[in-house]
Amino acid sequence: MSSPLDIIVPIVMGAALLWWIGRSMSRQALLIATAVTLMVIVGVLLVQNAGWR
Repeated sequence: MSSPLDIIVPIVMGAALLWWIGRSMSRQALLIATAVTLMVIVGVLLVQNAGWR
């Protein structure tokens, strides 16, 4: 069973990393990077919750 921290921590860390990298990106590139990052986070959480470790 996953705790709320298993969901919150990756999202916050991903947002911080995107903010750091995105400072020099154009708005369109930042939106694409955000979408890709969110898809990766959701994918990792789905795999983790499915038990495929």
